[in-house]
Amino acid sequence: MEIIKMDQLKGTERWEGITVKKILKNEDTQVMNLVLQPGDKVPEHSVPVNVFFYIVEGKGTLRIGDEKKVVEAKDIIPCTPNTKMSLQADQGEKFVVLNIKTPSL
Repeated sequence: MEIIKMDQLKGTERWEGITVKKILKNEDTQVMNLVLQPGDKVPEHSVPVNVFFYIVEGKGTLRIGDEKKVVEAKDIIPCTPNTKMSLQADQGEKFVVLNIKTPSL
């Protein structure tokens, strides 16, 4: 059995300071852990696969298509392929998110 300790994984910096940790990647799934500090933002982009977000910690704003909502820990938000999306840690707290893509890119 493999156990992945998310807090012990080293991340890389992306999108002006956001820490990104690769949790899992195979042909079916890609799981990334995004750690945003207050004020950080993942710019608008889209991908050609299904995505869902699981909010691990904190609150922030998620934009999918034309909808923009404040989401919080334990929320799960699906996003269809080729839909523009962005994240922002605009609620004054750390915002930790799992980004799951199926199939993997």
